[in-house]
Amino acid sequence: MNFYTKRRRPPTVPIVTLIDILAILLIFFIATTTWKERETLVKVTPPQSSEMSATSERDVRVALALSPTGEISLGARRLTIAQLPAALLNFKAENPRGKLELKADEKTPLGLMVQVWDAATKAGVDIDEIPLRILLER
Repeated sequence: MNFYTKRRRPPTVPIVTLIDILAILLIFFIATTTWKERETLVKVTPPQSSEMSATSERDVRVALALSPTGEISLGARRLTIAQLPAALLNFKAENPRGKLELKADEKTPLGLMVQVWDAATKAGVDIDEIPLRILLER
């Protein structure tokens, strides 16, 4: 007797469906990712305001952060008040179109802010170009 035996196909991995699943996962992770903002080295708690309106204009600015203990950071560099004018000159030379923003803690002494304004004036930076970041109540 001659029996007919069915030939088995070798097992295969369905690659097309795996590519579809990978694409769906990629879209999901991109859609649900929270993009982190650049932080400063100095921990700052800005003062809050309930009367000011939020502006829709969001320029990318480098933070000039002031802490209540007198620490100063320009972007990712910690500085002293004596080093600040030279650092601002270097910043303007390296980034002619770069913009700054002042992030001051609510407990930062007013004298330190005035020294920062003086250092900016010495460096030739117009004070009107450095807005003060204020946290709005939500």
